[in-house]
Amino acid sequence: MSSVVIAGDTSGTCTLQAPAVAGSTVLTLPATSGTVLTSVSPQSSFPPNIAGNGPAFRIYATATTSVPNGTPTKVILGGTTFDTTSGMVASSRFTPTVAGYYQVNFGIRMENVSTVSALLFKNGTSYSTGSTTGNPALAYNSSGADLVYLNGSTDYIELYAYHAGTGTQTVTASSTETKLSAFLARSA
Repeated sequence: MSSVVIAGDTSGTCTLQAPAVAGSTVLTLPATSGTVLTSVSPQSSFPPNIAGNGPAFRIYATATTSVPNGTPTKVILGGTTFDTTSGMVASSRFTPTVAGYYQVNFGIRMENVSTVSALLFKNGTSYSTGSTTGNPALAYNSSGADLVYLNGSTDYIELYAYHAGTGTQTVTASSTETKLSAFLARSA
């Protein structure tokens, strides 16, 4: 048999077609009611814990943050480009309600100092350090990316800045250079 056609109560049919190779293929339906998703199902069909429809956000600095020499300092991020979950981003902190592995991107810009590091903190502890690039006549940027497991209830991430220059320096307020973003790459 190459295909099965099921006619409904209205016009139209549903066709199940066997693959064009020899052998047996089994399609097992779940024992509970639900929706069978396909490669062309719209994202709105997916449950919220599926990566393609999971949390995502991007926040950025709208004001400068003062950073004392040699002291990791939390960067204040007051602007929001998007927050698909409306509320997981508060006080420059991301606390997801969906457990999983998050792809996180982060970066800062500082002027007048060449030893700059963007730091990703998880639960108040340094987790990942960005790499630094720049031009002494202009400014230095530090940015990074990492994959972070967040438990969906108490884990959170924040952006910190560090420098080993002199005195207190400032992180530039910039929607393009001082930012933190993440999305659910895979649910737990």
